[in-house]
Amino acid sequence: MITLTRAATAALLACAVALPATALPASAAAPAVTASAAADPAPAPLQLPAPTGTERVGSSVLHLVDRSRKDPWVPSADGRELMVTLHYPAARRGHGAPAPYATENEARLLLRGVQVEDPAAARALAGMGTYSERDLRPAPGRHPLVLLSPGFGVPRFTLTSLAVELASRGYVVASVDHAYETSGTELPDGRVLPCVACTALEGGTHGSVVTAARAADVRFLLDRLTGPRAAWRYAAAIDRSRIGMAGHSIGGAAAAKAMLGDRRIDAGVNMDGSFWDTLPAKGLGGRPFLLLGTDDETHRPGGVDTTWDATWPVLGGWKRWLTVAGTDHFSFSDGPVLQRHFGLPAGDIPADRALAVTRAYVAAFFDRSLRGEERRLLAGPSPLYPEVRFNQP
Repeated sequence: MITLTRAATAALLACAVALPATALPASAAAPAVTASAAADPAPAPLQLPAPTGTERVGSSVLHLVDRSRKDPWVPSADGRELMVTLHYPAARRGHGAPAPYATENEARLLLRGVQVEDPAAARALAGMGTYSERDLRPAPGRHPLVLLSPGFGVPRFTLTSLAVELASRGYVVASVDHAYETSGTELPDGRVLPCVACTALEGGTHGSVVTAARAADVRFLLDRLTGPRAAWRYAAAIDRSRIGMAGHSIGGAAAAKAMLGDRRIDAGVNMDGSFWDTLPAKGLGGRPFLLLGTDDETHRPGGVDTTWDATWPVLGGWKRWLTVAGTDHFSFSDGPVLQRHFGLPAGDIPADRALAVTRAYVAAFFDRSLRGEERRLLAGPSPLYPEVRFNQP
């Protein structure tokens, strides 16, 4: 889901090694999708699976600017700009307009990266249902907070299914677009931030620059959500004592980096991302961490991505290393829905099943880590999800 000319960089960032051909829409693996192909009368439905929780879901969007630091990719910018989507359990009363999946500009730029140029396709993607409504009042009480960081080059909305699922189960979820690191982030004033970081990494910049920037983004975001003069008008709905973070690809590596620098984050999840930072001997100070990745030569123990083997021993708290059969790199995001709809290479696992597995295990992890609720799903292999392997390095 990244600009085709950046595919080599995407592969590098995703696993620090070349991925299987089906993992990325590279020019050698992903055929061009023309307007006529995108208009095929019988494509897979462009539809996210409905959330399984009992809560109604509200949605708010924030534009935040951290002027205390320079943007690492565009130092001349006026601070570090973040776009954040909040999904949260909403009150039963009230009415809000359906929350869109993306802006049309953002959808167009994402699809351009996989050679889909049909304007109707961009409109359809932008308007895809999210099972959430804009700016509803939150449900009563205080709710755990989960931060979501997307893969390199892809926008925050590619984690919408997971965000809405967690919100339907009672979490406030903040999905973050990190400036100049996506196919295109549209700001409220109409400006669109391109992927300047893509060029920087092609030029040899190390992935740890990305994780460091994202960790600082998260620290700033937590200040603005849980500190004085909160940026979100419903910030009182957040339980500041229960905070987790999950990320896809380099966003998962950023979760560990953010935890190293911020004790407010109680638990973390890395979904199929290489680690770009070496953890100290004390690891994450006993805080729980979940590895969730492809069940192949990349992310099984002893796999091509050696950073998982290197990091595992220093994760001294509760931990699990799970791999999922039939998945590819994008299976842990909304990728399967988009891949199948637009005829792009994808893993063997059906799209809805891929999303169901990710949602079930990430939700179970945060239920255990942030709510203290034991989940049998995390105890060992389950007949409900036979494609999930529990690895014991």
